[in-house]
Amino acid sequence: MIMALNSFFFATAYLLLFTLVIIASGAVTRITCEAVDENGFETAPFSFLSDACDAKGYFFATLSAAEVEDNRKLTECRAFLELSPSETCVVPTDVNKGISGALLGSYRLLNDKKMKLYTVGPFLFTS
Repeated sequence: MIMALNSFFFATAYLLLFTLVIIASGAVTRITCEAVDENGFETAPFSFLSDACDAKGYFFATLSAAEVEDNRKLTECRAFLELSPSETCVVPTDVNKGISGALLGSYRLLNDKKMKLYTVGPFLFTS
């Protein structure tokens, strides 16, 4: 179960052009979590978008407990490729489960920031 004041999701997104790999600065990922209500019943999935990837291809997505609607508890979360910054390299691939969803499982606790750090990817787009 994922319950934290803030969660930090971290990955790398790349554009794959033939055999040349270019970092996809500006790419966006979607985080989707299964959820249960206060009685333990499954509810609609909860999704949100990351910030755009930085120049190194890393993305940052935070979620505080206050942002989760109706006191739902998030269970299984996955990261997906959502948006390429390129006009020509826009086809997502399933490398590291960029299409099917990379499971956010193990994490590293950042005590000073009161965050959990998850790592997924790298994800790839192609043309």
